[in-house]
Amino acid sequence: MNSLGRQLSVVPYWRLSAFYFFYFALLGALLPYWALYLKSLSLSVIEIGQVMAVFMATKIISPNLWGYIADRTGRRMLVIRWGAALTTLTFSLVFLQPNFLFLLLIMALFTFFWNAILAQFEVVTLGYLTDRLHQYSKVRLWGSIGFVVAVWGLGLAFEVLDVQYLPVILVILMCCIWVSSLLVSDASIVDHDHQTQNGFLHQLFRPHVLLFFFICFLMQLSHGPFYTFYTLYLESFGYSKTMIGWLWALGVIAEVVVFFFMHRLMSGFRVTQLCVVSLLFAAVRWVLLAIYPESLLCMHVAQLFHAATFGVFHAVSIHMVQQYFTPKSAGQAQALYGALSFGAGGAVGSYVAGFMWEAWSPSSAYLMAAVICVVAAILAWWKLPRVAAE
Repeated sequence: MNSLGRQLSVVPYWRLSAFYFFYFALLGALLPYWALYLKSLSLSVIEIGQVMAVFMATKIISPNLWGYIADRTGRRMLVIRWGAALTTLTFSLVFLQPNFLFLLLIMALFTFFWNAILAQFEVVTLGYLTDRLHQYSKVRLWGSIGFVVAVWGLGLAFEVLDVQYLPVILVILMCCIWVSSLLVSDASIVDHDHQTQNGFLHQLFRPHVLLFFFICFLMQLSHGPFYTFYTLYLESFGYSKTMIGWLWALGVIAEVVVFFFMHRLMSGFRVTQLCVVSLLFAAVRWVLLAIYPESLLCMHVAQLFHAATFGVFHAVSIHMVQQYFTPKSAGQAQALYGALSFGAGGAVGSYVAGFMWEAWSPSSAYLMAAVICVVAAILAWWKLPRVAAE
């Protein structure tokens, strides 16, 4: 029996994978095309940046609140199911054709529930994998596949369809997330260190742990201009929606490949080395976007670097969170990782990028992102412990 076959016999591989598929398909529909939809509503670049900042900012509070509740009750899948259902209901308010302020409120409401989901599902997945954490990437890669299907498919679709259909597509995907959550049960998480463990805050306030979270914050801050304005940026240089969709998809295809081989990388290199290399690849990626946006070859190369800047970095981060925190604190730890990186980092990056776009130029935001990644790489190499990926 091959490794996937053995895995199927002990964990609900396809049910876990289905959830990741639909969750990231929704992200693949939102990130590249939501800015286009907002532009069709006649929002300015600064207003679009503010809407996307709200999208990211709720990740600061929401995952931590729901992570605390899930850790205390132990009923993570119940939290996930309610989060998925309320995400669908609150987002549906967008069909009321809201003004800018009401749109901000809708974004805050639906992302408050949506952002509660992923961190807890990560804990459920890792609970099923237990001593096979290196297999995490083989489950998580289906999220990347879902992202590719959504971003590429919608890129083709919006060549012939109006972007006004996007909210309908998003609601359908939200319903699929909710249905897939009904098919997964809570995993039994055994805490072998219950007699010796310290509390969550004691585990958190260690210098190397705080530094790790700060580096995650910087990495996602650098992604702010990309996640918010990449589609509009390429469109301004004459790229078609089909080509833009393909470039988004290419990055995630590269991510899928690296997820498939991630267990080998983590067996052969230290996590600090992988972290530093990811940050340096990110710096080069943002420089390419800033200086050579009209070069199709450079845009392809930059998107291939997504394998390192998200794929490797995220897998390493998940591994480090598992090392730094005990199972009893896993929900809060995963939530904090999402809150400080994808939440606070993404929100600040989106907000600042909107103002830099207007005040200076779009390329200045990407150059800022490159400098941030170089600083983060220096901090990681200098101060993070030289621990091996076990």
